[in-house]
Amino acid sequence: MNVSRRDLFRLGAAGSGALVLSMTLPGCASRQGREPSHEGGWAPNAWLELDPEGNVIFTLARVEMGQGTYTGITTLVAEELDIPPERIEVRFAPVGSDYTNPQYQLQVTGGSTSLRTSWQPIRAGAARVRHVLVKAAAAVWQVKSEQITTRDGAAHHPDGNQRLPYGDLVSLASRQSLPDEVELKHEDDFRYIGRHNRRLDARAKVTGEAVFGIDVEREGLVYAVVSRPPMQGAWFESVEDAEARKMPGVIDVFTIDRGVAVVAETYWQARKAQEKLDIRWDETDAVTKDHQAVFTQYRRAADDSSGDTERSEGDAMGRLEATDDRFEAEYEAPFLAHATMEPQNATAEVTDIGMQVWAPTQGPDMARIAAARVSRFSPDEITVHTTFLGGGFGRRLTQEYVEEVAAIADRVERPVKLIWSREEDIRHDMYRPAMLHRFRAALDGSRIQAWDHQITGPLIFDWFARNAAAAQYPWAPKFLYNTLASMGRMTEDTFLTPKDHSAIEGAVEYPYDVPDIMVRHTHADAGIPVSYWRSVGHSHNGFAVETFMDELAHQAGEDPVAFRLKHLADMPRHRRVLELAAEKADWSGPLPEGRARGVALHRSFGTYVAQVVEASIENQRIRVHRVVCATDCGQMVNPDVVRMQMEGGIIFGLTAALYGWIDWEDGRLQQSNFHDYTLMRQDETPEIDVILVDSDEGPQGVGEPGTPPAIPALGNALFALTGDRQRRTPFSAGTANA
Repeated sequence: MNVSRRDLFRLGAAGSGALVLSMTLPGCASRQGREPSHEGGWAPNAWLELDPEGNVIFTLARVEMGQGTYTGITTLVAEELDIPPERIEVRFAPVGSDYTNPQYQLQVTGGSTSLRTSWQPIRAGAARVRHVLVKAAAAVWQVKSEQITTRDGAAHHPDGNQRLPYGDLVSLASRQSLPDEVELKHEDDFRYIGRHNRRLDARAKVTGEAVFGIDVEREGLVYAVVSRPPMQGAWFESVEDAEARKMPGVIDVFTIDRGVAVVAETYWQARKAQEKLDIRWDETDAVTKDHQAVFTQYRRAADDSSGDTERSEGDAMGRLEATDDRFEAEYEAPFLAHATMEPQNATAEVTDIGMQVWAPTQGPDMARIAAARVSRFSPDEITVHTTFLGGGFGRRLTQEYVEEVAAIADRVERPVKLIWSREEDIRHDMYRPAMLHRFRAALDGSRIQAWDHQITGPLIFDWFARNAAAAQYPWAPKFLYNTLASMGRMTEDTFLTPKDHSAIEGAVEYPYDVPDIMVRHTHADAGIPVSYWRSVGHSHNGFAVETFMDELAHQAGEDPVAFRLKHLADMPRHRRVLELAAEKADWSGPLPEGRARGVALHRSFGTYVAQVVEASIENQRIRVHRVVCATDCGQMVNPDVVRMQMEGGIIFGLTAALYGWIDWEDGRLQQSNFHDYTLMRQDETPEIDVILVDSDEGPQGVGEPGTPPAIPALGNALFALTGDRQRRTPFSAGTANA
């Protein structure tokens, strides 16, 4: 039986339109009644749309900032729908409860959660759509559904000679009910998951078609810059702006909550006018600490308070007091900037019905609240358009750049693009917290008997609450925003937010077999604004824990790899990656003169990573020659993306180990651009070998786990090379750093 398109439309005339699936994540309410994007389409929900022309549109709930969600999550849809990933049109999600990240109850992309939280619901949703398409084809051909196969976006007749593209089946399929449950594909039947497929966003980025926040254009667009206080805690006092107003192209100069805004016809005109401003700041309450003062405060806090016990097994304190074979060490991790390649920016436009905002943000619902906070509009009157992000690393979870552009657009009532300079981006960042680590351990021969780890430093949510709290309650009136933020800062299991683990993650999960373990956190906040930084607490805890493990191996006279394996008897996945990395790196093999190897092992975001770093010192500069990285991240949706993310995470970590340093002098931040906040350059990049472990476990995070072990692995290599233990970053090339 051959069926024409005309016959199909006749059969399905009463229900013509697009087939749209509700793929609501756990804990999220469904949004009904969305307007269809194609003429004649049917769009009762927000996730997956098929239209009679054969278009497949997938609304991506997570942002794309280089980590591969655009490709990875779309591949899940492609697999269960049996359509090539490149044939799916991907759109970034608007603000809506359907798109909430179930792990955070916010519309957040972060924590390496995108694929983990999408793996089951997205696949199941696409499989339900395929199920009703097959039923529609079965009705047309008068055969059993079980006899029909799907491939390349079409249903195929059991005789092997007939096919019906999905577009031809939409009208008929849209009249059927979606099943509550459906069987997902078995791994053996995967066509796209687990394959080395190209990135779906690669061509658009290479050709310049991809629109990042800084690329947004609107008719009549003007440009804005903002002068902010030069010290944390300083406030605007007064401004002389007469000379700035005389500059070519200047439209207006005025104050906003965060400083003084200049609006001009072009970006350069705004910058030149900004130089003419004479601003006086009230620095009475400004923070004047430098790095040394911060750690003096931390040490005092650690001395005065044993802190909150976060993990306790056995009697670590008692055993440590009773033994003479006790070893102690202290480590410092400094403040670090995010230094995204695309500096902070956003565009806003006031319309007859509200405000539109275009922003490279990791939290569009928080961006909407930020815009509402400083404008005349309610959240319901604000539309946020998420763009591609030129790097995130946690920086774009904080929405102050959206606040600024919204306040400016609300006043000038013209489309406005706000751009931060590189200097502003570094000097007004929300930094990776500086943290102090103190360890004590008891050894019995080559075995660790007791382990005590005290972590001293701030909690990130104390600073993040202002952005997050109100976004969790979008119905709340604006006068409650500050109250919600204040309540959200009470992070010890309040009704607003679960406990903040940012200071202790990667430490409380200490994997080694030790009878007596104690992990503690002592709260200390220097008043420096902090936020989430790639791998968050794992970045400093991984460094401290794995460096101290290396010190204990040396103290015990043991090989660092063998020492770790001895304490991992019941940790097969840890052992596997460690053994693979050591084997691939030829751990015990010869090395060129002047080189040494170091090792580190860390699990973060569900992924196990071991790294061996080979390094030397040349002309008083540290040189990293090779990194071998073994990774077990569970099921891999796209091995190429996993490899890319491991490579990027390693370079990110090595950059912090070699150069990462933020400091203040008399309250003024000293770093400003890439000449003094250095990133690893291409000619410094080592050879990187990534070993991917096949696994039947569910997929885990890959955007961040490559970073934590890179730092201690390099430090341990430098100790093997020089005998100088690296107990603080950035590492020293010439003298002992202990």
